[in-house]
Amino acid sequence: MNNESKSPVAPTGQPRRGRMDAPNKEETSALPPFAMLPLQQVVLPVTEAECKDAVDHLLRATIIGFDTESRPVFIKGATDDGPHIVQCATMEKTWIFQLHHPACEQAVKILLASSQLLKVGFGLQSDISSVARRFGLPMQAVLDLNTVFRQLGYKSSTGLRAGVAIALNQGFHKAKSVSTTNWAARKLTDAQIVYAANDAYAALCVFHELNRRYQQWQHAMPATIQPFLQDR
Repeated sequence: MNNESKSPVAPTGQPRRGRMDAPNKEETSALPPFAMLPLQQVVLPVTEAECKDAVDHLLRATIIGFDTESRPVFIKGATDDGPHIVQCATMEKTWIFQLHHPACEQAVKILLASSQLLKVGFGLQSDISSVARRFGLPMQAVLDLNTVFRQLGYKSSTGLRAGVAIALNQGFHKAKSVSTTNWAARKLTDAQIVYAANDAYAALCVFHELNRRYQQWQHAMPATIQPFLQDR
């Protein structure tokens, strides 16, 4: 990868003129691998007590990585009834809420509605739409990191793989075949759990690095996001 791909801002701390291309898959594959969160640091709560514990931990974190997964729809005209799981990550662990469990659904509603909990991720517009459709409520305090990368001078949608490469200079590699598996399954495979957990965890790692190194994007964020960006 060339130096343009490794650094999103000029040495002066100002965005470069023009829009930059995000690093492609070939470039990111040459980077040192991102340290994935292991299976042992992923929690799948089921009971009311387990979900309450998860909510308490996540609300205390104030900033979490966020993502959702839905069962893929392969038939034209079929209805997407997702999301089927919601992933919420801190820097220590990720919780995966399987929404066929009533306690998980109630826990997720609390997290979504909290304006005191910033949810960060990539490409969250589709997640926001599916959440509104399923739960009938808007997500509060959301930051799509694609917006941050546009502020730093990148074109269009950066995405998680390229975002990890730019912010962390690491390669984020995962099996594409897992993305099209059945996320509505009552029992997720280990591969699904690790895949889903790290989508949320890696997004949080990217956020913290951008927040630490490139504060010039912060002024362009909405007022509802600003309190989360101060003194971090």
